[in-house]
Amino acid sequence: MTDKPIVITMGDPAGVGAEVTVRAIASLPVGERTRYAVIGDPDTLETAIAVTDTNLKLADFKAPAEGALSVIHVPVPGLPGRFGILSEACGEASYRYVARAVEMTSGGAASAIVTAPISKAALNAAGHHYDGHTGMLAHLTGAESSWMLLASPTLNVLHVSTHVSLRDAIGRAQPERVYETIITGHRHFRRMGLSAPRIAVAGINPHCGEGGLFGREDDLQVAPAVARAQAEGIDVTGPVPADTVYHRANTGAFDLVVAQYHDQGHIPIKLIAFDTAVNVSLGLPIDRCSVDHGTAFDLAGTGRANHVNMLAALEYGRKLAAARTDVS
Repeated sequence: MTDKPIVITMGDPAGVGAEVTVRAIASLPVGERTRYAVIGDPDTLETAIAVTDTNLKLADFKAPAEGALSVIHVPVPGLPGRFGILSEACGEASYRYVARAVEMTSGGAASAIVTAPISKAALNAAGHHYDGHTGMLAHLTGAESSWMLLASPTLNVLHVSTHVSLRDAIGRAQPERVYETIITGHRHFRRMGLSAPRIAVAGINPHCGEGGLFGREDDLQVAPAVARAQAEGIDVTGPVPADTVYHRANTGAFDLVVAQYHDQGHIPIKLIAFDTAVNVSLGLPIDRCSVDHGTAFDLAGTGRANHVNMLAALEYGRKLAAARTDVS
């Protein structure tokens, strides 16, 4: 394990990010807490500690203390100081926390990033026009392409496209992009310790088009990408009908499913692993993973937000940091 910390971005200050972060860190053994530092607002974190009734101390990142959560304060004017509201200032804060995390990770001061949830509406209201973390991180790191992986103990799903309309998603599932998605997934799982990842590629149409009866997209857009990857020695199968591929993967037939669009991948994994799935960004020059839930403004400030998903994200962040150390 690298001695560089994993940095946690606090997310939208009006959301549940601060609460799930302090709860997750407080649940860790004292000796493990030094692996992490949170980028955010100390006042919000102190309020989160109070509402969750966690016995956790905060410390300045430059003066760490045993058992305390180290904080990298990024000041943002105009924070409302209240939970559960949509705020332009909170959108600005969300952006600045991530920007600082990218700066630290790119410069070698941090080993990986774990992100708490942000509000896309607040982010865009602050003038940062991204579809979420993945697009923002791609821009901040200069990555040409990025992908969203949802990872869980029994099912892993990598998306060809995410936050676009269904009509646009079908158009984006071209052979080159599908091929690049397969390659990206293959490389990631090899890096994470699988010597020959077994990959299935979901079809676009019902029954993969049934020989053209329900459309030709699978024959023209998906099959060529699969054949190209197979020719390079990758263990990939497809297109496989989407109504069976996730069950097969979840019961051990495949290590990864390539989904063609957002809901095709999100629905099965959220059904199977709602609390344990982790959002991982692939294709970036840095490592980032995240909780797979939103800001939950209706829960924020009540102390009732569940931190199980943050614990899963912290664990995956440790794996990413260790894998980067192993290959460096």
